[in-house]
Amino acid sequence: MNADTARGEVFGDALACEETRPAGFQPCTSDPARLRAACLRSEGLLRALAVVEDSRGVEENEEYDPGTAALNRLEAKVDLLTALVARLARTQEPADPIRALRWSALGVCVPGDTATAPGTTGIFRIQPSDWLPESLELPATVLASVTDGDGPQLWLRFGPLTPTLESALERHLFRVHRRAIAESRRPR
Repeated sequence: MNADTARGEVFGDALACEETRPAGFQPCTSDPARLRAACLRSEGLLRALAVVEDSRGVEENEEYDPGTAALNRLEAKVDLLTALVARLARTQEPADPIRALRWSALGVCVPGDTATAPGTTGIFRIQPSDWLPESLELPATVLASVTDGDGPQLWLRFGPLTPTLESALERHLFRVHRRAIAESRRPR
């Protein structure tokens, strides 16, 4: 598969965002239990991030309940704290390098460390938030590996993702896109 075909598979009609984040791809075998656990952790992380980030922009209106919002923020913070403690309990893994990438809920185009054969399965890691040093871990398959003057570019297709994780990922990318538009409109 070439880059143009992979681009259609990874982005299609999905909302795509360009970011610079710590990210990496680790080839590994497709252990269903490991992939399910990674999906559940990633879904929980995205849900907690959504509650924390969305509560920052809540405007006062008739339907706004301060008690419910405070409880949601507290629950999200406890979830994030639990994830951080679990991360500390795991063996220390080297941090992923910061990379410019383009991603959607379907997949990602990311610089790789080495060329990787199409069909290789593994885990794509990305730190979705600047303020939280926790990574999403998404099962992915290499669709294409294109080497140019800047090194290998990996085109990864996410999956299998649970429907709820896919939905949470779409909402996260929508928030990223919305922030990028707001940032571009700010006077310099």
